[in-house]
Formats: sequence, structure tokens, C-alpha cells
Amino acid sequence: QVQLVESGGGLVQPGGSLRLSCAASGFTFSRYAMSWYRQAPGKERELVASISSAGGTTTYADSVKGRFTISRDNAKNTVYLQMNSLKPEDTAVYYCKAVRLATDFWGQGTQVTVSS
Repeated sequence: QVQLVESGGGLVQPGGSLRLSCAASGFTFSRYAMSWYRQAPGKERELVASISSAGGTTTYADSVKGRFTISRDNAKNTVYLQMNSLKPEDTAVYYCKAVRLATDFWGQGTQVTVSS
């Protein structure tokens, strides 16, 4: 069955870094664009970053440009989110999403907390 499993979240101090991973299985990963979303308490889920199926195109929310980098390894069926210069406002549950045409899959999320 389809699975997207996020990992790498945790507690980090402001200014620190984390690398999230999302391991995919059960579908042809290389055919799907991948995205990272986040949802903070009391707020709507928002798009953080996206990467095309082959990895040649990336997009970012303005709030994370220059600090976060999305990448993928199609040989490992994994998408990553490198997060640097973290701020308290980056605190949220981070989700990965796979999308192709009208089909999408979501992971269960991983908590990122930025606090001193």
C-alpha cells in the first residue's frame, strides 16, 4: 500500500537546523511531484516547498526562501527538506505530499518545534 513516512523532526533552538526526510513506497515515486506542507496550531495548512518529479524545478513559500531547501533522491524514493536558520514561527507539524494529475498522497507528519 501507499506510504509516506516523515522523519527528522524535533526540538531545535532558534538559528538551528534540521533535515526532514520523507520515505515513499507503494507507488512510482519518480513520476510524482513532491511537496512539503506545514500546519501550526490554530492555523491552516500551508505549502512550504515543492519539487518536480525529476527534481529540476523547485518552488518555495516566501517565508522560507533562502533558508529551506527541498531535494529528492529518486533512487531512494525519498524527498528531503533542509531547514536552516530556523525561527520560532517555523514551529509546526510538517507533512510531505505526493501529487500526480488528480492523485495525491499524504504522510502522517512530523513535529518541528523551534524554541529556546
